Amino acid sequence: MWRALVFLALLALAAYGAVWVADHPGTVTIVWSGYQIGVSLAVALVVVVVAALVIGLILAVVRGVIGLPSFLSRSTRERRRAKGMSALSRGMIAVGSGDPLAAKRHAGDAERLLGAQPLTLLLKAQAAQISGDRDAAETAFRSMADDPETRVLGLRGLYVEARRREDEPAARAYATEAARLAPSVTWANEAVLEAQCADGDWSAATETVERRASLGLLDKQSARRQRAVLLTASAQIHEAGEPDTALAQAQKAVSLAPELVPAACIAGRLLARKGDLRKAAKVVQTAWKAEPHPDLSKVYLGLRPGDSTQDRLARAETLARLSTWHPEGRLAVAQAASEAREFAKAREALAPLVADRPTVRTCMMMARIEQAEHGADTGRAREWLSRAARAPRDPAWIADGMTSERWAPVSPVSGRVDAFVWKTPPELLAGPEDGDEEHQPSPGYASHDTKALPSASGGIASASWTPKPKADPVSGSAYLTDRGTPPVLPVFKQGEPAGSGEAPPLRGLS
Repeated sequence: MWRALVFLALLALAAYGAVWVADHPGTVTIVWSGYQIGVSLAVALVVVVVAALVIGLILAVVRGVIGLPSFLSRSTRERRRAKGMSALSRGMIAVGSGDPLAAKRHAGDAERLLGAQPLTLLLKAQAAQISGDRDAAETAFRSMADDPETRVLGLRGLYVEARRREDEPAARAYATEAARLAPSVTWANEAVLEAQCADGDWSAATETVERRASLGLLDKQSARRQRAVLLTASAQIHEAGEPDTALAQAQKAVSLAPELVPAACIAGRLLARKGDLRKAAKVVQTAWKAEPHPDLSKVYLGLRPGDSTQDRLARAETLARLSTWHPEGRLAVAQAASEAREFAKAREALAPLVADRPTVRTCMMMARIEQAEHGADTGRAREWLSRAARAPRDPAWIADGMTSERWAPVSPVSGRVDAFVWKTPPELLAGPEDGDEEHQPSPGYASHDTKALPSASGGIASASWTPKPKADPVSGSAYLTDRGTPPVLPVFKQGEPAGSGEAPPLRGLS
């Protein structure tokens, strides 16, 4: 629209000029070298316009001839760049689809057409990786690491290659350098944290977690939890030789994550040694309310070693009421009642657990009650030991598919911080078919301590036990499902009174 208006305005202006010239006739005289030329004004204007057009045309031709070599060169470069970008795009697609031959061919074309650019080096490295040429991949990543623009990316590639050949010192050096150059790079920070945890340098690992939180790589809740885990790991080391240091670290961990069971156990034990029984009991009770755990009940019942079995039973009942008679609370009451030789109360506490698919610990506890009351060779005790061989497993510490009887700050499989969770391991093996007498399980069973085995997908799966005819039935807590039925959690009868908001005063500790 505006162009049309401008054109009309110029056309009107030209028409006005032509009319003005026609209304004002005149003569233009040119004198040059003794010659005199006289023409009308209109003719002179036409000559001037034509001369300007001719001169402009001549100048355009001259510029075109002079700039022809550069134009041809630029056109060639653009065609090479277009072909190179096409080869680069096809190479990336080949890498994504897992075609090593096409990826290497397109990577070579891209490097020939585009030169050693960051994307061509990356394509070359990835093509070498999927084809299994580790040397070529490492060479490409080193070239990227020498370029300031792609240095961090090259260091990441070198880190991955070092991990693949199990060169941990080199991998650690690459990650440390990348974290120094780009503090906000997630993979480098995680690799540095993993290396520090592997070395047991918990203070440096704590500083790394705080730095990640300050950079926004961790949310506040995760950062608090990881700091608590690392402080607990340090407290575990110092508990025997430096109890004061361990207590300070454990208390700080409890303040960050009151539900962290290992931290509460260490703080409870060390506070009890110092004679601060009330504070120790409060720490354990707070963690117990969040997650009832056998380690907490063990610490709570042993806060004062000189107490009588009746005092220990009263403490166990306190824990059971705090957790609304959680299975762990019932097991603690049964253990304390058995030690106090109140076998009827012990059986009463376990009754809801026995009624519906008792776990290994429940069966073993019933066997110990029978042995304590009637002797080791009683039929009832042997029956409970036999049932333990086929009972479902109890909760355990699990991280990345590995089951452990003890908590650890990092996963032994992946090195991840705070990987262990307290839960029931999956039941993986099916029971024998009916009539298969040769493979029927005997009263003995394998140890509860399992090992990590590689799964079909390349990950780590929790190993399951195999029945052993001559295994000691008291030394482990393995399981075997009957006909491969899925695990069923026990259903607990809530016949006991619910715990109040505040725990009753601990007997002997108030």
